[in-house]
Amino acid sequence: MLARRLSFLVDSLRLLCPHCCDDFGRIAGYCWTSSAKRRNRSKWMHRIALVSSVVVLTCSIAVATTFGSLRGIVHDPQHRPIPGAMVMLRSKSSEWTKSVNTDANGEFAFNAVALGAYTVSVASPGFVEAAQGVVVNSGTEPVIHFQLNLAGAKETINVSGAPVVAPTDSATPVTLVDRQDIGRAPGASRSNSLAMITDFVPGSYVTHDQLHIRGGHQTSWLVDGVPVPNTNIASTLGPQLDPKDIDYMEVNRGSYSAEFGDRTYGVFNIVPRTGFERNNQAELFLSGGSFYQTNAQLNFGSHTERFAYYASVNGNRSDLGLQTPVPEVVHDAANGYGGFGSLIFNVNPSNQLRFMTSLRKDYYQIPYDPNPNDIENAPIAANHFSAQYPSIGLRDGQHEGDAFLNFSWVHTFNSTTLLTISPFYHYNSANYDSSPNDVPIASTDHRASTYAGGQASFNANFRRNNLQMGLYSFYQHDQGLFGAIFNDGSGNLRFSDAEHPSGSLVAYFWDDKFKPLSWLTLSAGIRPTCFSGGVTENTISPRFGAAVNIPRLQWTFRAFYGHYHQAPPLITVSGPLLQFCSTNQCGFVALHGERDEEHQFGATIPYRGWTLDLDNFKTHAHNFFDHSCIGSGACFPITIDRAVIRGWEVTLRSPRIAHRAQLHLADSNQVAEGALPITGGLTNFAPPSPLFLLDHDQRNTLNLGGDVVLPWRAYASTNVYYGSGFSNAFPGRPYPGDHLPQHTTFDLSLGKDFGDRLSASLHALNVANRRVDLDNSQTFGGFHWNAPREIYAEFRYRFRY
Repeated sequence: MLARRLSFLVDSLRLLCPHCCDDFGRIAGYCWTSSAKRRNRSKWMHRIALVSSVVVLTCSIAVATTFGSLRGIVHDPQHRPIPGAMVMLRSKSSEWTKSVNTDANGEFAFNAVALGAYTVSVASPGFVEAAQGVVVNSGTEPVIHFQLNLAGAKETINVSGAPVVAPTDSATPVTLVDRQDIGRAPGASRSNSLAMITDFVPGSYVTHDQLHIRGGHQTSWLVDGVPVPNTNIASTLGPQLDPKDIDYMEVNRGSYSAEFGDRTYGVFNIVPRTGFERNNQAELFLSGGSFYQTNAQLNFGSHTERFAYYASVNGNRSDLGLQTPVPEVVHDAANGYGGFGSLIFNVNPSNQLRFMTSLRKDYYQIPYDPNPNDIENAPIAANHFSAQYPSIGLRDGQHEGDAFLNFSWVHTFNSTTLLTISPFYHYNSANYDSSPNDVPIASTDHRASTYAGGQASFNANFRRNNLQMGLYSFYQHDQGLFGAIFNDGSGNLRFSDAEHPSGSLVAYFWDDKFKPLSWLTLSAGIRPTCFSGGVTENTISPRFGAAVNIPRLQWTFRAFYGHYHQAPPLITVSGPLLQFCSTNQCGFVALHGERDEEHQFGATIPYRGWTLDLDNFKTHAHNFFDHSCIGSGACFPITIDRAVIRGWEVTLRSPRIAHRAQLHLADSNQVAEGALPITGGLTNFAPPSPLFLLDHDQRNTLNLGGDVVLPWRAYASTNVYYGSGFSNAFPGRPYPGDHLPQHTTFDLSLGKDFGDRLSASLHALNVANRRVDLDNSQTFGGFHWNAPREIYAEFRYRFRY
């Protein structure tokens, strides 16, 4: 039976990607070689979506990345096992519960546990009830030990101290952000805010309006454990979901096991709100403040023992949307709306159905520099008598759209095996439009990408092994339009080009965590991948890790070595633009995938509820993904020959001090360098070069924040951000040195509950109004200054229906 299943999986791969035989043939032992199956590539591309669905819905070998598992043992004061004890697992953020009984060895296990914070309680006749807190991360298996005391005349529940947030059996450094963090951190709950990431995750920041983490753009979003595929590079802005819809966000920073894919620089695993925390309850959010900003949302949800639902709608607008090229805010309005929905149905104890869907629509005006004598617009001595990025004549805007839906069937065979099958659909678009009279160039850049596919995953936990196997596949179709009008005195040259490429990706993943000793976890995995689009690429990505947990101290040391392959964007440009470029020594070269090699080691040190995490990483990238812009900001993906990114990261998280205050720190020291030539996309065929600073290189980034519970049901929350300055594209013009000036901002929020229904909060961002030129590279309008001071109030009203 197993042989037939493996044969079916490999045969399905051959059908999905008929050009990907050689590497996979060496793995599976055979390969289709029939030339008839390669004769008509377009015929196969039209069938890929249907075949992908069949593969995913039929496959029974394959791990759900939103789930972990939990194991433990219960014994008496003499360390004898207690059979038949009732063990209850309860979520700290909702009313979700699950219970089991210990076996003859006093052991218990919970499978298919969504990531988050839980309380585990144990009760048995003749013993005092005990409880412990635990945090479950995806793909991990915490082990809890309970020692029950004999019952006396006066019984109390024994409750352990604060749980250790970081996993002790994984080589992956993890940052876990919960709903309270998002709700209280200044500005983090706004629909387009990324503060829930940049305030808590080391090495993450927003520059030229785009999120960067660990020196790169490419990150993966998973919603309810299902990947949201996107092969494009930094073409859209904002988070995948409204932060107010998030219950937990698990951020994995490198050292990924094989099931987590290949977007090297960060994985955001989202557990959305589901309704298990509601009983016919709704919330209304309203806000207003400086720059005529407002964020509004209405959400509602409820649950029974078997069914839960949650839904929300939101809208936002502001006169301050993107980072401006000058301190003034000119032509910078933004608005958007969206919605989210979740349905969960427990068919029986062994089967669960989960459905998630989301929609976003956003519009951004592109700000410009209104001062004709500035360094961007005028040929002055400060810029060696040449205008850098003229924007005074631009009136551009960008429309974005995003929609996804996924469905998951979660089947628990027993306490040790779990199967998840998840078909998905994702649509993403970004349309950049200019006024036809823009000077010097009026550009149009439209892109729409459609993805359809699925993931099938299987997880089996044994006494010493945690085995994970799976298949991930999607079909992609893009529609692109690029046009430009040169209003620079060159004869009003104009051209346009339309592209309609298609592609597909198929990846298997095998991963095993082996515990030869209670304090040692070894992991090994492999991810064969076939990508077919503008190019066809076959890769095999091995990954190895180790985690050593020091008994008694509970310190964890970890190390990792692995390879990744990032599938390239499909859209490039040909046609008339090639003729234009041929007269200017430039051209368009097909994009190949980025190949990355990562080395990483670190340690997690818990002490009395405090958790200190230290990490060192180094990434070697070949065909490093970046972007290059033409004219008024239409940007093309490019690859450069190589990049080297290395750094140290430190995170610190405190317990609730005196039941009132909690602190968090995220610090990064990193260097991000690259080397020419440009190997794909818009290129001028430059010769090889030594390493140079990438435009988002910032050596030191620090976020220090915290919140404190005040009397009268009030709270205060702060965040201090320090950046040492991004790389300087024009040293000496006007800033000296290789980096722009350092900068520090201070954010503050104050909130209060008025009874159980009404809450109000006041947020002040960049309180001191410290302004600095963050970046002088050309993306979305030229230079980029940090945001000015913003003050707004938010009201939340809860009611039943």
